[in-house]
Amino acid sequence: MANILIVDDDHTVAEVLLSYLERAGMGGTHVTTGAEVHRFLSAEVPDLLVLDVMLPDADGVALCATVRSQHPDVPIIMLTARTEESDRIAGLTAGADDYVVKPFSPRELVLRIRSVLRRANQQPAGTGDNEILRDGDLTLDRDSHNATLGTVALSLTSREFELLAHLMRHPDRAFTRDELLTEVWGWDYGDKTTVTVHVRRLREKIEADPGAPTRLTTVWGVGYRWDPITTPDQTASTPQQSSLGPNPQHTTESQPTTTGRS
Repeated sequence: MANILIVDDDHTVAEVLLSYLERAGMGGTHVTTGAEVHRFLSAEVPDLLVLDVMLPDADGVALCATVRSQHPDVPIIMLTARTEESDRIAGLTAGADDYVVKPFSPRELVLRIRSVLRRANQQPAGTGDNEILRDGDLTLDRDSHNATLGTVALSLTSREFELLAHLMRHPDRAFTRDELLTEVWGWDYGDKTTVTVHVRRLREKIEADPGAPTRLTTVWGVGYRWDPITTPDQTASTPQQSSLGPNPQHTTESQPTTTGRS
């Protein structure tokens, strides 16, 4: 059973969400302060964190960044009553996987939670064996969830990892943000800013010059594309791993509505 940590000082919101999680077959723990979050995380790691932006003793965005740095694989969904795009960007930049604005449908939030958990735990299609993607000096190991750029280990969130893997599996193909929301996030609709911010975060980690990207590029009027950097030597020397080129062959190795403040 998935264990969801709900961080919100609005007890009504938390109680409603906990009841919906229980109906969906998930467990939940409710805390109200940043201090309680740190105490909880020192004892156990939840499957997902639902985090309110405004807490009595902490700023939710700063807390999100702290949790993300300590637990990069724990998905985070932020809750807020703030509707400005700059607020959403701040939360996503801090490391949130999703951003839900109050008032919200608890049923929809549970669906978002399921989607995030499914993507975090999803194995690649195929035999079920490990998948390794490689392009130039960049390597993704799906089984260990490790990403390296040359000799440097990259710290990627689960959503960043899945987005990068999806793009690397489809080199030279331009994706719209709507397509990426559907294929990576598993949403039929959503805030496209989510994709934009995740792309920006990835560029900061994999591009030599994030302001002039050469790998994860923008296709104006369309969306984003992965431009592979593959050498003939690399293709010949690593036949067992994914070698990205024009025709990549990827192989494997053996309806109530809550109200709230914030």
